[in-house]
Amino acid sequence: MDFFVKLVPPRTTFAHDISVGEQEIMQRHGAFWTDLVHQGTAVVCGPVLDPASIYGIGVIAAESEPALRAMLKQDPAVDLLHYEIHPMRATHRGKQPHVA
Repeated sequence: MDFFVKLVPPRTTFAHDISVGEQEIMQRHGAFWTDLVHQGTAVVCGPVLDPASIYGIGVIAAESEPALRAMLKQDPAVDLLHYEIHPMRATHRGKQPHVA
């Protein structure tokens, strides 16, 4: 099953006034999501440059919503970000690149 995940920052100004501690968490967060992409679990992920407030998105393949939530609990930014989770039906999926 696929899910659309919106990663909502703790404040609308987060991208502009991020603290040093938050930067460290977000670097580990980025590495976590990069690993999900390399595993083929995340189809796509990254920041959305919305002028009102930058936020992140991910399209994730997971067995179930509880499995997805368990996966997201491992995100280093789990206590910093808020996740909105929406099941989706992927009707067009490209080939996953081979990762060596």
